[in-house]
Amino acid sequence: MKALFGGVLYCFSLLVQVHGTNFRFYGYEPQRISPAIRYTRPVLRPELPLGTQAAQNAISATVAQVHVNNYRFYGHHYQLPQKISPRVWHPRPVIRPEQPVSTQSNNSTTSTDTGRQCKSRPLDLVLIIDSSRSVRPGEFEKVKIFISDMIDTLDIGQYATRVAVINYASTVKIEFHLKTYFNKVDMKQAVSRIEPLSTGTMSGLAIRTAMNEAYTEKAGARPPSQNISKVAVIVTDGRPQDKVQEVSAQARASGIEIYAIGVDRADMQSLRLMASTPLDEHVFYVETYGVIEKFTSKFRKTLCGKDICSLGTHGCEHICVSTTDSYYCKCQDGYILNEDKKTCSKEVKPVVVVDPCKCESLVQFQRTVQSAIQSLASRLEEMTKKVQQYEHRLRHF
Repeated sequence: MKALFGGVLYCFSLLVQVHGTNFRFYGYEPQRISPAIRYTRPVLRPELPLGTQAAQNAISATVAQVHVNNYRFYGHHYQLPQKISPRVWHPRPVIRPEQPVSTQSNNSTTSTDTGRQCKSRPLDLVLIIDSSRSVRPGEFEKVKIFISDMIDTLDIGQYATRVAVINYASTVKIEFHLKTYFNKVDMKQAVSRIEPLSTGTMSGLAIRTAMNEAYTEKAGARPPSQNISKVAVIVTDGRPQDKVQEVSAQARASGIEIYAIGVDRADMQSLRLMASTPLDEHVFYVETYGVIEKFTSKFRKTLCGKDICSLGTHGCEHICVSTTDSYYCKCQDGYILNEDKKTCSKEVKPVVVVDPCKCESLVQFQRTVQSAIQSLASRLEEMTKKVQQYEHRLRHF
């Protein structure tokens, strides 16, 4: 029996050698079996959480690379897309502090914008901010936002409003002068870079620095002849550690209008000593730095005033020029301002009329001079002839 079974195996091995792996056995031809497929584990990026669409896309992309987009799996045929587009990540938009944020309610729109820019009353504006140790970093940031909002409401420019910022604690630092920036973008960037000094509260020293250094023509203040208002706004949350009454009086006497804003622990008596009169229009108080921005619209109305020229009610025929509280009219070249100080007339150059008497005298004088010259010429000619005669006689003597 063993010999018979061994003979069958021997014959089967001969058939395999002759026919290879493709042969018929009792009329049945089995399909060729493909080699086993090894699937690699997909590698997910750490920022893609499992179960998200991005993770599924990553797995599909890995399978497509292994099977070249066309493969069989457990007897089913799958066709993957030829190209899988990468997921686009959109960063969250950041709203800058200077951009107004609008909220809609029903059909109405409410905006935190502080109002339109004021185009009148050019100023030399100095902002004096307290950054002593009592002002927390978050509170100081709110002060800088308040300053940026004020800048947004003003008409900034070399011939419009100029702004300087003074930072003070126990020491005083002029962050930038009136002549440093004439556009809002650079000015607000400089404000964002201001760092607190975090020491004492020398408010009197800060006001003296503004008067003696910031409001000078060298630092960018305009001369008195231009009649530009000088305005200082001081923001503080404490009691001054130096005397403010005398130096504030000197500053006001020099023509500086002072507004005083007190926050939280500010001493009201000191604010009243620093501010200009009337006090109810120049002294303000808020409980926290979180609501200081409500003064933006207040200062806009106070500092801007009315631009009479832009209102069109001035009556100037040619040119209207705005001043601090009023206006005046000018004429174009070749015209002069009439007595009504509004209308213009063509400039007429006066005609010079020559006195006829003076003309006749001049002609007579010219004739007299001409006659004298002719007489002298005649006498000179006679003398020349006589000299020639004398010379002729001498040669023949």
